Amino acid sequence: MLSLWLFLIPCLTLVPLAPAEKGLEFPQYDGKDRVLDIDDKNYKRALKKYSMLCLFYHEPIPDSKEQQKQHQMTELVLELVAQVMEEKDIGFGMVDSHKDTKVAKKLGLEEEGSVYVFKADRVIEFDGLLSANTLVEFLLDLLEDPVEVIGNALELRAFDRMEEDIRLIGYFKSEDSEHYEAFKEAAEQFQPYIKFFATFEKSVAKELTLKLNEVDFYEPFMEEPVTIPGKPHSEEDLVEFITEHRRPTLRKLRAEDMFETWVSDIHLGAKATQTFNGYEFLEILKEVARDNTHLPDLSIVWIDPDDFPLLIPYWEKTFKVDLFKPQIGVVNVTDADSVWMEMEDDDDLPSAQELEDWIEDQQDNPHQKPTFI
Repeated sequence: MLSLWLFLIPCLTLVPLAPAEKGLEFPQYDGKDRVLDIDDKNYKRALKKYSMLCLFYHEPIPDSKEQQKQHQMTELVLELVAQVMEEKDIGFGMVDSHKDTKVAKKLGLEEEGSVYVFKADRVIEFDGLLSANTLVEFLLDLLEDPVEVIGNALELRAFDRMEEDIRLIGYFKSEDSEHYEAFKEAAEQFQPYIKFFATFEKSVAKELTLKLNEVDFYEPFMEEPVTIPGKPHSEEDLVEFITEHRRPTLRKLRAEDMFETWVSDIHLGAKATQTFNGYEFLEILKEVARDNTHLPDLSIVWIDPDDFPLLIPYWEKTFKVDLFKPQIGVVNVTDADSVWMEMEDDDDLPSAQELEDWIEDQQDNPHQKPTFI
């Protein structure tokens, strides 16, 4: 699946289409080799040399020209990212699953076609679209502090607008607090996929109705957070709670973690563009999700086709739907089998209750019995 999507979306711009103004020149690959061929002789040196090491674990270079081109495109993506991030003390390398079996085993590399980032004592698997833009954004997020501090009303308003993200916020006495330290240690375990925030200001905590050492967990698109019970929390307490609750009822498919989201066999997928009908349909989905957030087996993936323009023709052909209209369906990602709700009139969207009834019908269908995620 990963290799197919890499082939469909080669996101490299090597030559500008028109002269760029100063300050707006998009990076072009300069031809210098920066990506290392990692083997048993140099992997330890590479780990010591860089604050972060980004490794692409790949199958042996194939014989077919088509697959060789695909491999070259992937290598070009890594070379461009390595060039852009050259001043950030990040190393890049490739590990051949056949030639470098011992290295892969020592480093814990398992899935061919995956990117692994080594940072201190952590190994973070990149589950996103392997394009230069997406990988650079991911790595920049990893360079940030794992916890962002909110200190005033303006920053709090920005926090409130982050409805698409899983996020946590805690109120602590100071940066020297042992409970804040535990919170920060937990944040490192989930960076950059889950966002952690903290405040040391009473006024901010009051707006959030947070008590000292209390932590709230925000599920995407939900109106109210869940207060994590049992304060003050240890790192283990927080990791356990987040691991148990990290799969949201409604989430957006994003380039930076699309393969982590698209990991199981069956998905309830909703597609809506950024049009008036698309926004209206999203509000209906939010209502359904909020009414059914107690159901552990219900998970809806919202896909905005505008975020994946190169995939629109592929999705329309595969799923036989018009993606310029709101759509909701059950998709089996292993064989692309899908069932879509019939919507005869674009201007007459289903109500939240009608949508809930349709979802229940699909869950009761003996041919669609697997868990929706």
